[in-house]
Amino acid sequence: QDAIDRKEKRSESFKMVVRGLEKGNPTLKTEELGCRAPQWVRDNLVTMCMRCKEPFNAIMRRRHHCRACGYVVCARCSEHKVKLQYDGNRLNRVCQECYVFLMGHVVLEDQEWKHKGILEKGAAEISGRSLLCSSLQLLDKNGKGGMRGWFVIPWDDPLVLYIYAAPQQDVRAHTSIPLLGYQVRDLPQGKAQHLFQLAQSQQVYTFLADTEELKQRWMRIMARCAAGIIHPEESEDVDS
Repeated sequence: QDAIDRKEKRSESFKMVVRGLEKGNPTLKTEELGCRAPQWVRDNLVTMCMRCKEPFNAIMRRRHHCRACGYVVCARCSEHKVKLQYDGNRLNRVCQECYVFLMGHVVLEDQEWKHKGILEKGAAEISGRSLLCSSLQLLDKNGKGGMRGWFVIPWDDPLVLYIYAAPQQDVRAHTSIPLLGYQVRDLPQGKAQHLFQLAQSQQVYTFLADTEELKQRWMRIMARCAAGIIHPEESEDVDS
């Protein structure tokens, strides 16, 4: 009976994690977890934990790699260790999902630090079905610097602009801007800078595009979204 219970628990655990593992790391099949060394996701492609989606920082939340699936995760999401066959059955740090699959143990989740909400949209996922996506720079109030990132207006959520630091691996947006009701302003081109703004009351966002063509595409799509007249079939994906 104990053997049956363990097998059933292992099967249920497999069902919980198989989708995420196969979508997130197609080079390593679930049945190969622990048997073959994974291809590690590069640190510089990830700005947040690929499990809990909390941003990394230099002091409190450092990057670790799961030795089973290769994901970049924080210490809290990789506090478990299991014996991995490909490493001579030595104990290795693994993420919680791989621990559940490999050991068949159910781990109780601390819901207080699971922040679910509007920002939990993967960059790669929504970029593939977006009205427009590309690199832009969001300037600070002085117009002298700011955040350069990956900006996306999803096909199925065209009233919101999502901002990511990394275009492929980020599984949670750093911030979002609701577009409805904003005015789109064209700014004079100076020093080969392609600038435009979103403005509403006292709130103003200034963007810098790489080319004039890209700037005009963003202005056109943002203006339609702000007016609430976007149609899903009008997709303008950008791969740069």
